[in-house]
Amino acid sequence: MTDSGSTDSPGREPGTSDEPSHGIPFGGTATTSDVVSEVKKASSQIYDFAGVPGEASQPGPGVKECEGKDPDTHFQVYHPWNFKPKSKADNDVAMANLKEKLSTDGWTIKSSYRDNSANKNLNLIADNDARKMSVWVVAYSKRATPSIGIQVTSACYQVPEGQTADHF
Repeated sequence: MTDSGSTDSPGREPGTSDEPSHGIPFGGTATTSDVVSEVKKASSQIYDFAGVPGEASQPGPGVKECEGKDPDTHFQVYHPWNFKPKSKADNDVAMANLKEKLSTDGWTIKSSYRDNSANKNLNLIADNDARKMSVWVVAYSKRATPSIGIQVTSACYQVPEGQTADHF
């Protein structure tokens, strides 16, 4: 689902390549609430993949327009959140666990690289084609309070005929 050459960070979606005009693949027809529910499940799975005690930030998923598509009938779900392990040492353990687990259960790591920041943060981008989702993970290990930035993003969906997309 993603373009492995991207060097952005969570909060901005990584480039994608399945749909040439705007890069976001089409996921089919679904309601916004159904896709939000699936993105929440994926985020919970990724939280479990970290495998260390920690806290996740509270903001939930959002729904936005699909670039170049009718905003009343097409939408994409994104869920940016932050994972803060209980101890500093656990940040690296969590990233090692994520790197291992994001190669299982339908997930495939598409890119693993160090970004251009002063801290050279480790970035992982993984896709789950069956679930039509992508996740972007960044280890902020060298911060005073280490954490892991995570963004789960869905494909672009069309609402069922006669419905409109809820954007929030």
